[in-house]
Amino acid sequence: MMATARNQTGPRPVAAFLSLGFRPFFLMGAIWAALAMAIWVLMLTGRDILPTALDPVSWHAHAFLFGYLGAVLAGFLLTAVPNWTGRAPLTGAPLAGLAGLWLLGRLAVAVSATLPWTLVMGADLAFFVALMALLLREIVAGRNWKNLMIVALVLGMTLANALFHLDAARGGYPAVGAGLRLGLAVAVLLIALIGGRIVPAFTRNWLMKRPHHGLPAAAGKADAAVLLLTLLALGLWVTGPDHAATAAACALAAAAQSWRLSRWAGTQTRSEALVWVLHAGYAFVPLGFLAVAAGILLPTISLAAQHVWMAGAVGLMTLAVMTRASLGHAGRPLQATGAIATLYLALILSVLARFAAGLFPAQGWLLHLAAGAWIVAFGGFALIYWPILTRPRPGR
Repeated sequence: MMATARNQTGPRPVAAFLSLGFRPFFLMGAIWAALAMAIWVLMLTGRDILPTALDPVSWHAHAFLFGYLGAVLAGFLLTAVPNWTGRAPLTGAPLAGLAGLWLLGRLAVAVSATLPWTLVMGADLAFFVALMALLLREIVAGRNWKNLMIVALVLGMTLANALFHLDAARGGYPAVGAGLRLGLAVAVLLIALIGGRIVPAFTRNWLMKRPHHGLPAAAGKADAAVLLLTLLALGLWVTGPDHAATAAACALAAAAQSWRLSRWAGTQTRSEALVWVLHAGYAFVPLGFLAVAAGILLPTISLAAQHVWMAGAVGLMTLAVMTRASLGHAGRPLQATGAIATLYLALILSVLARFAAGLFPAQGWLLHLAAGAWIVAFGGFALIYWPILTRPRPGR
């Protein structure tokens, strides 16, 4: 099916699927999230099903932090930046080319044992470099200087991915290396920055249309202070993940981020899943800081603590954004169906089960429960949103 997209040179036809960045990247990201988890379950059973140079745990971490999150980040930013700059969005063949680079990275990492590591790293980084160049071009052309920080964070993600590959090439264990920590820290900071904009804004918009007991507090100097403390705590965690000072800073960041979230009127949103899930996703930011602080004091739970951020903050917040943004930009009502709400509950179950599996490693069934619920959440998104993401807006 064909849709019409307008740019500065006039109208030209493009496929509906390639009419905005959220369409291909949200769908590919969700499919990859479900597929990669299924592959991980097979790896847990001892099956060597991919010719990858990465050890199974490192492949698993890379697949989600740089693969899945990279796709969702591209979909969100390529859709949001035109609104920030007033310029035309990336569509058609250029968008397909960027999606192709993302797929190339997934393939290269999957068969990395058969290729030179430098070629694998180059293929995987090409997507992030291209995305960063596109964002920088649009922000500079639109003179939208306040969002240069977003480009800097994409650069941080690119450097983290490079460190991950370098660690693997040197025979290290990148699943617990500096590249993984830097990438996850950038992801948490992105949620703190962008979530700090959209969670109170969407909550305010929803509450304004119905009786309420107060609106989300406006951002101010206190929010800036929370973000600075967050940056400090994350920096300490990346560079000194085992230090007592890092645990103290993370505990303070947990308290500060909890206070920030409490000001956004989330308790009034229980009747609309599209809104309360944003608060639930953001809640895993302070919970993650608390878990990381506890993991420094109790090293046996440190890996489980990281999953509070990885699966909880990153997983649930991105699912919340994908479900909402896809409905809004596709011209559908901003209201969660029972099926969509089930996706959120499945992912929350996955996060809780994964954390519990870290606390009780002998209970292997918890890992399988976490994986199964994760596949339900993202596989379910792909099934429910396939027609929404692949067809034109109603009436076009």
